[in-house]
Amino acid sequence: MASTSPLPEYQCLVVEDSPMMRQLLVFALSRVKQIKVTEADDGVDGLKKLAAGKFDIILTDINMPIMDGLKLVKRVRTDPVHKDVPIVIITTESAEEDRQRALSLGANAYITKPIQAPQVIAKVRELLGIEPSPPSSSMPTAPAT
Repeated sequence: MASTSPLPEYQCLVVEDSPMMRQLLVFALSRVKQIKVTEADDGVDGLKKLAAGKFDIILTDINMPIMDGLKLVKRVRTDPVHKDVPIVIITTESAEEDRQRALSLGANAYITKPIQAPQVIAKVRELLGIEPSPPSSSMPTAPAT
């Protein structure tokens, strides 16, 4: 029996307090057809969404009210269900010590704002092992003789 969905589907949680930045990330991720996005507007909301479902990757800001992204990373890494889920930090914090702290807490990648959609898409594809879609005109051409 043929499957209705030939490609695997991945659940992505985007945790970002800025509605504009959250929409930008959702729009960028919508270019990867296999990814379904759930949005959260701070770390506590992110934890609630994590408790209610299973996610394959998490993208989070650092500077958010109530619970910041670094505390979220720490909490996720102690959660038996999500402890091995890749986490991408997306933040304005560009200092090397901020990057090192996030990575030492368990983040898998660190991208500084302003973000470029292709950079985010490439990192998410890499962490999930999703091959880029081949261009529609990928027919090999015969060498000229």
